[in-house]
Amino acid sequence: MMSANFDREYRLAAGKAGGMGFEIGEKSKSQPVPLHINFSIERTDLETQNTGRVTVWNLNKEHLATLDEKDCVLSLKAGYGSRMPLIFAGIVTNCVTTHDGADRKTEIEVVDNLVEIRDTYVTISYVGTVNWKTIFDDVANQMGVAVTYSYNAEFADIANGFSFVGLARDIMTKGCACCGLVWSLQNGVMQVKKPGDVMSREVFVLSDDSGLLGIPARVTEANSETSDKTSIGWEVEFFLNGAIHIDDYVKLESKTVTGYFRVAKLTQAGDNISGDWTCTARLMEVQG
Repeated sequence: MMSANFDREYRLAAGKAGGMGFEIGEKSKSQPVPLHINFSIERTDLETQNTGRVTVWNLNKEHLATLDEKDCVLSLKAGYGSRMPLIFAGIVTNCVTTHDGADRKTEIEVVDNLVEIRDTYVTISYVGTVNWKTIFDDVANQMGVAVTYSYNAEFADIANGFSFVGLARDIMTKGCACCGLVWSLQNGVMQVKKPGDVMSREVFVLSDDSGLLGIPARVTEANSETSDKTSIGWEVEFFLNGAIHIDDYVKLESKTVTGYFRVAKLTQAGDNISGDWTCTARLMEVQG
């Protein structure tokens, strides 16, 4: 596992959706060392949007002009060798360039699914009995995002027709409340599942052999502001693994704890010049 984490590669692409843009990160004869990049991506299982901060040194004028365009889309792939899964995709919300010694440093703030959340109004209407899954599918289609459902999601029927005009996020929240579900957007994919549960039964193993770093730290979270119940979890750090996402099912194997958990929070961070590429995750008890 250790040797697999040395050949670090990244690809950063930016541009208007459907338009021209740029990509950096690939090695070439003219650029044997890719531009210096530092990234920190934060994700949660909440309806609130995920955020990222990417810093790149010595972008050219054309790169900077692209980043300044309204609703510029930025995507970051990072991994090892030819394995570079998508780490983050979103809209550039802020871009600041300053001097860093002899270099020029550009700090980029990114929010995922900003346009879909901010701008999407939907109009839907059904006659007779309609299932909430049909409504969710139609809302996601109007938002322009894919939708996935957890293995055990269940959907209620609405009798006597249904109509709605308004923000997509409002109808998603209403529908999920009716079905006992929750939703979030992760890299352009809408995830719908039961609260506190995982998306699928596929298990990722986190152990010393698969990249686990340090000793897991025990955490306790209140289930809600109005409940006395708490959930037990663990903060863990491991080498960057872009295959592990929010609400994935994880088996943690360490001297401190061994058990099955879901990924509730995830921070992915790294620098291609120094240090390790790592993930810090909050693993919580699976409920449901």
